[in-house]
Parts: sequence; C-alpha cells; structure tokens
Amino acid sequence: MKRFIIATLLAASGFLAASSAQATLITYRGTLSGAAEFPAVVTPGTGSAVVVYDTVAHTLNISATFSGLTSTTTASHIHCCTARTFAGNAGVATEVPSFVGFPLGVTSGSYTNIHDLTLASSYNPTFVTANGGTLSGAEAALVAGLANGNAYLNIHTSAFPTGEIRAVLAPEPASMALLTVGLLGMGAVRKRLRG
Repeated sequence: MKRFIIATLLAASGFLAASSAQATLITYRGTLSGAAEFPAVVTPGTGSAVVVYDTVAHTLNISATFSGLTSTTTASHIHCCTARTFAGNAGVATEVPSFVGFPLGVTSGSYTNIHDLTLASSYNPTFVTANGGTLSGAEAALVAGLANGNAYLNIHTSAFPTGEIRAVLAPEPASMALLTVGLLGMGAVRKRLRG
C-alpha cells in the first residue's frame, strides 16, 4: 500500500510539473464605449478590446480597435482595480502615460502589443508601490482585477482627458472554466498530499 501511495504521489507530481510547463491562456474581452465610462460619456466612439494573459510567460497580449472618437487620442492603458465589479474608477495599472506604440493623435486606429509583466516598464510605478512594492505583487493584483471584473482598458482623448471610451474587461467563460478546473485540481492534490 505504501508503494502505491508513493507511486501515486510521484505520478501526480510529474503530472503537475508537466502541466505547469504548459501555458494557460486566459482571455478577457470588452466593448469600448462612452456608456462604459464612469460617469458615462456621450460619444459616437466605439471599439473592442481583447487581453490575453499567459500564466507561464507572464505576459498580457493586448489588442484594441477603435473609431469615431470626437477628438484625438492622448493616452490608453489598463486601470485597476475598481472597488465595485464592472463599475467605478481606478488608477492606472499599466505603463504611463500610455501603452508604448499606442496610436496617439488620431480618432480611429488599432493597437496590438505583448506586455511582459515581469518588467517594471509594464506598470505604473504607483500601482507597483500600492501592491507590495514588487512586480509579482503588481502582477497578482492586476490578474485578480481582470478575473474579478475590476479592470478596464481606457482610451483618453483631448476632449475627454479622463476617458472617452472604455471597455470593462470580462473573462471569457471558457477561460474561467479552465482556470477554475486547474485551481480545483491543484486544491485536490494538495488535500490528498496533506491527508
């Protein structure tokens, strides 16, 4: 019996090691609109945002398209973490004053870039300080904010310096199911190892 338990534990640890080497991609989506601003903004501006978090590479792949803004873009970034789910305002979490390479001075455009969350340049220094002063603390806070609907991508313009359109980033159901199954599996293995 003892050999069976040891073999089971070794197999489980091998499975976990193999599983942890493969990336889990968690996708968050949102529709950019003035109605999503807090308070709401009347604007014909629209767009969409997709953020994909890679749990192994510790990256955010951010893509956004937008059009119809009333004035030209001045900045864009992710804000986190609001006190209420899908509502309210929060400070800037990602780089300031804007995502590197985001199209500024335009009323329509698109943006795609991968942000390395292990680099200080990917964050607003104030966000890092507010979350334990470490990059791992900042990443954990941002990922939790995304998972809980407490983060949003905002596009600021000259007419609306606090934001003309925003997308509250919500996890896709398949991504949340995968994350939940993974966390439950890890919890079950830990429980068995302790028992």
